Amino acid sequence: MGLGGFFRKQFIDVIQWTESEQGVLAWRFPMADMEIQNGASLTVRESQLAVFVNEGRVADTFQPGRYTLGTQTLPLLTNLMNWDKFFESPFKSDVYFFSTRVQTAQRWGTQNPVTIRDKDFGMVRLRAFGMYSWRVADPVAFMQAMSGTREEYRVADVEPHLKNLVVSRMSEAFAQSAVPFLDMAANTFAVGKAIEAQLAPAFKELGLALESFTVENLSLPEELQKRLDERIGMNMVGNLGDYTRFQAAQAIPIAAANEGGGGVAGLGAGLGAGAIIGQSMAQAMGGGGQAPPPPTAPGGVPTPPSGPPTGAGMSPGAPADAPASRAAGADTKFCMHCGKSIPRSAKFCPECGGTQE
Repeated sequence: MGLGGFFRKQFIDVIQWTESEQGVLAWRFPMADMEIQNGASLTVRESQLAVFVNEGRVADTFQPGRYTLGTQTLPLLTNLMNWDKFFESPFKSDVYFFSTRVQTAQRWGTQNPVTIRDKDFGMVRLRAFGMYSWRVADPVAFMQAMSGTREEYRVADVEPHLKNLVVSRMSEAFAQSAVPFLDMAANTFAVGKAIEAQLAPAFKELGLALESFTVENLSLPEELQKRLDERIGMNMVGNLGDYTRFQAAQAIPIAAANEGGGGVAGLGAGLGAGAIIGQSMAQAMGGGGQAPPPPTAPGGVPTPPSGPPTGAGMSPGAPADAPASRAAGADTKFCMHCGKSIPRSAKFCPECGGTQE
């Protein structure tokens, strides 16, 4: 190279990178029409790593610190380049800086439900979302796998790939854990640790270190959540027969309040339900709803009841020798509306005026 060419060429004395904005992972030092002279200074700040690439091959990697570039600093380049040429720089290399700061608050989530096997429900489709953080740990592996020779490589460039990686490994972690969905939803911290163990090797292959992984929520699709709520409700109800009788008891006043034929039919249904409830209460309070056995004489012979029998429809002053049909109230009936005793032939209730059928 002539002297004029030497003066036209610029030489670099200081190589450094000051991050001007967030989200930059890799940055190539501008080398257009410039060469690094012997004895130049390289400054690598904390949270940074520097990589020298010579003719497409990685020559050296530098940790944080200040370096004077020479034969002692770059022994590999000493063998690659010719140092004894006048006005020729031995460093015709590219210098890449990498940010090793932890990239926090990176969100992940399942766009579509993930189907997994479950001990309780058989097959379950669930959704999940949370946060994770990572950093560049091996700049050479990261450059070879992700950033390449681009002038600038940002977090936004790698995030879509990492999110897909998280979702795929999350499905594997759920399948291998064999933990029921209800237990996973109740212990998201342990679930996050299990997924983190599955993801760490995959991140390492990309030159990244997974710093943390958290699961904020596990949920079912809306239609499955309704089924789960129904099952929880059934478990809370307990005995289905008791719950049915309870609902029937609540329906009695509603059915009786209906007007027209529906009210009559509803009242009949309510009375039937009331009979069921009465029987259940008798069973609970009287030992099964059965009438107590009649008293027996010392020889085991039943003792006849004392006094004349009284029927359900007998008036208090009825004679003892009255016919059984009359004692039972054969000439009377109950009003279908107010329940008062009225003559059987009456078409209207004298108390409430209700029509009788």
